Amino acid sequence: MDKMTDKRSAPTLAHRVEPISGLTELATAFCSLCNEDEVVIFLRDLCTLPELEALAHRWQTARLVADGVSYVEVAERVPTSTATVTRVAQWLRHGTGGYRLALERTRSRTGRSR
Repeated sequence: MDKMTDKRSAPTLAHRVEPISGLTELATAFCSLCNEDEVVIFLRDLCTLPELEALAHRWQTARLVADGVSYVEVAERVPTSTATVTRVAQWLRHGTGGYRLALERTRSRTGRSR
């Protein structure tokens, strides 16, 4: 078993996420919110419309890539560039696990399986 799959030797969050000033406080703010409506209004106040659109497109891209949709089809359906699809797919496969965690939790919450 390699180090990444052995939970006893898995890197801590501090080793997986680059230090970004204020990121922990932002995460705490998200965790303080109680439901989707509260998250939506917080996001709307926090981000510009283009930023929200980019975030939403990345999430849609991650969901489609995880479902096995081809990169070209994802780029047409979202819409986004194939470069963005490739970048999201790389983070999905080799990132910190955030996409996978959110995909698993949203799928179990909605009863949707792969």
